[in-house]
Amino acid sequence: MSHTDHRGCDISGATPAALQAYERSLATWLSWRRGADVQIEQALRDAPDFAMAHVLRAYMQVCSRDRERVRSARPILQRAAQLPANGREAAHLAVIAAALDDDFAQVRDRLAGLLQQHPRDVLALHVAHALDYASGDAARMNERVAALLPAWSDDLPGYHAMLSMQAFGLVENGEVERAEQTARAALASNPFDARAHHVMAHVFETSGRAEAGLRWMNDHADQWANGTVVSTHGWWHVALFHLALGQTDRALGLYDLRVRSGHSHEIADLIDAASLLWRIELLGGDAGARWFELAQAWAPRIADAYSTFNDLHAMLAFVGARDWELARRLETTLAASRREPTRHGRMTRELGLRACRGLIAFGRGNHALAIALLARLPARCHRLGGSHAQRDVLHLTMLQAVERIRRPMRGRRSAPTLAALAS
Repeated sequence: MSHTDHRGCDISGATPAALQAYERSLATWLSWRRGADVQIEQALRDAPDFAMAHVLRAYMQVCSRDRERVRSARPILQRAAQLPANGREAAHLAVIAAALDDDFAQVRDRLAGLLQQHPRDVLALHVAHALDYASGDAARMNERVAALLPAWSDDLPGYHAMLSMQAFGLVENGEVERAEQTARAALASNPFDARAHHVMAHVFETSGRAEAGLRWMNDHADQWANGTVVSTHGWWHVALFHLALGQTDRALGLYDLRVRSGHSHEIADLIDAASLLWRIELLGGDAGARWFELAQAWAPRIADAYSTFNDLHAMLAFVGARDWELARRLETTLAASRREPTRHGRMTRELGLRACRGLIAFGRGNHALAIALLARLPARCHRLGGSHAQRDVLHLTMLQAVERIRRPMRGRRSAPTLAALAS
């Protein structure tokens, strides 16, 4: 059996019912909402030989910073590789195989080829966009969508996601006004596109409009905070707006009620929690025993050797908790990892180990060493991945180290606002 999907791309092995379940799953994933996994399982129950359903299921695992989740895609790939597949589907399977082999150069090349041949393959674009984000390639993030938009129209399913991806690329490249216009256009097409609401948070953060950002996020919480995969991260953004206004107590309240209330062990949630507590303490807040719980949640990840972005946030938690044994273990692991001929090994050599040692120096009060280690990172730290708003934690730490050398008697609780710190 073969059909085309809702954007005209050929597919193999689908039934009409399975195709509908696949499209629901894809639409859910593109909008950053929960339930995509349930829909794709339904598609595979209806049509076990549906190649693109297996591809989508594998990508849901591969597009993660969680090493074990990524590895769980291998049996999915092995099953899919036994199925009849057309050229586009075979290309997707090759992308997944390259990702599992840690060959991200091959991943990028194959995705570029896929999109050149199939500009309406929104799944390929979604994965490429996620890879650009993870590798900090903001320029390519922008260029990909711009090259594909002429092949699209607003009546095609997934067009709002195209706009959301374009908007994020724009804001990361400093085109804030165009980013806001594009995100609003995406929301006009689909008010429940949580990705577009996330872009709006970045628009307000980048343009320094904390009060407007708070209004937007609170007014639209029903769209981005309920039933989405970005709920915790959205509350992280809300907390950052409070910090920009000097309201550390409100940020701590959000940490307790929204960011860390369920003690999640999801990597993305752990990243947000560590980053938020660190920023709160940079501004003179007192996280207290919260650090201990968070450090223990990060501890099983020390030996992952998978993502430098993860390593940095784990180190924030260990230093914040003053758990020097966990910090030492992670530093030792990274010192060994930097010798490996892997993507993680290369990033550890270039950025990860130096940045983590800078955080340790800062935590131990050796501010001169912290500055020496962190000052050389900014020109290259985009390669850590994530957004400007996330990576900014390293810059803010260095600035606080400078401030503590200049004014050594200032108490931590009298620190300036984030806006003042970055000025």
